Amino acid sequence: MNKTELLNRCTRDGEERLLLARVLDKLELARNRSVPAYTHFLSPGERVAVEGLLAACGHPPHAFFGGFEGAERTVCGFAPDWMEPEDLFAGEDSPVSALRLTFRAGAGLTHRDFLGSALGVGITREKLGDLLVGEERCDLLVLKETAPILLSQLSQVGRESVKVRPIGLEELEVRPPEVKLIRDTVATLRLDAVAASGFSLARSKAAGLIESGRVTLNHREVVKPDRAVSEGDVVACKGLGKFMVKEVSGLSKKGRTMLVLERYV
Repeated sequence: MNKTELLNRCTRDGEERLLLARVLDKLELARNRSVPAYTHFLSPGERVAVEGLLAACGHPPHAFFGGFEGAERTVCGFAPDWMEPEDLFAGEDSPVSALRLTFRAGAGLTHRDFLGSALGVGITREKLGDLLVGEERCDLLVLKETAPILLSQLSQVGRESVKVRPIGLEELEVRPPEVKLIRDTVATLRLDAVAASGFSLARSKAAGLIESGRVTLNHREVVKPDRAVSEGDVVACKGLGKFMVKEVSGLSKKGRTMLVLERYV
């Protein structure tokens, strides 16, 4: 299957086609020049699209990495024939770096504040990974090429002064996400029914959000309310957050499906 055929098979729109064409360019670079090659940071939805492309390509040697285990935004690396995929992000040649921003206690800065300030110095979103916001500090994952720009130009977030310094990935302070368990029953494992349970909505309201394109299932937009949902699936809605279907535990005495949902708060 040639490049055009692959893109025709794997892409859903023009934006995704451009993304996957660039990924194929990186794959060809690793194969033809025998050097490791890397994408920019991929969102979860972009990663799903890339994984589908790589499956169609026969699973070439590759690895995803975002700076720490469980990172939401990740870089995809392609290994040449002399390198093992697990070595793509090891050592000084890794394209992923980390910066630590520190600020005064009680500043009240949020994820949005840090992201906005980083983008404000001319950095594009694809060059930034996850932001880990804690007390008096924010750890920022970046492409290595981007770090010098932020080190020299980022000195203020909102109205607060910040100090920026590079740190090793082993110094990252990763906190587990805060979640709320929801135990409920649904008449069916349709997406509208499960979304209504997870977001505490009427089923008709959930169906409307799905049809308007605001809901994703496993990081892919879905517009059909009757789409089936399974254990382990992740459902997200713009403006409402996301949850994971932690457990589908059989039928209740009334014949409804029992669910355990893990909603991120």
